[in-house]
Amino acid sequence: MILNAVLAVAVAVLYYLHFSEKKNPEPVAAVTTPAAPARKMVFVNVDSLLTKYEYFKDTRKVLESKRYQLDNELNNKGRSLQNEVAFFQQRAQTMTLEQARATEASLQKKQQDLVAYRDRVVQQLAEEEQKKNEELYNQIQDYLRKVNKQNKYDFVLGYTKGGGILFADGSLDATRQIIEGLNKEYTQKQTKK
Repeated sequence: MILNAVLAVAVAVLYYLHFSEKKNPEPVAAVTTPAAPARKMVFVNVDSLLTKYEYFKDTRKVLESKRYQLDNELNNKGRSLQNEVAFFQQRAQTMTLEQARATEASLQKKQQDLVAYRDRVVQQLAEEEQKKNEELYNQIQDYLRKVNKQNKYDFVLGYTKGGGILFADGSLDATRQIIEGLNKEYTQKQTKK
């Protein structure tokens, strides 16, 4: 009860102090800070970059081809195993119990080997894809560093629809120039091979 009375008095005092202050407080002097130097920046539309950069298109074709070959290979091996299982099921009544167990164990081992193989090659393909993505990123970074020696940009932003940049002034769009430069370098590297 005493605690409630003390709290009520404290609230009343705070209420009085808050509303009894001057109604027109003196304006606070504005703090001036030195103006920040203007920053030079551009943006690159990442979606356009990925659809028009020849290295990315070539790399994607190679990876899709490998994925297609892997799918075909796994499907063929899976069908072959299914055929063996079907053949075993047809012959199971004519086999001895020991032969049936041995054949069944062999088929289970083949299935486990096929699953292990699939997991291994899928992981290898994912690692290769990650490596290619890293190469792509490094090529873009290297090119931007080279170009920046002339332009002296403070920022080169990556714009994607639904990404962190909600609006970008079209006059700052350097996508076309960057793609042209990247493709020119890529073409020169390909002709040297």
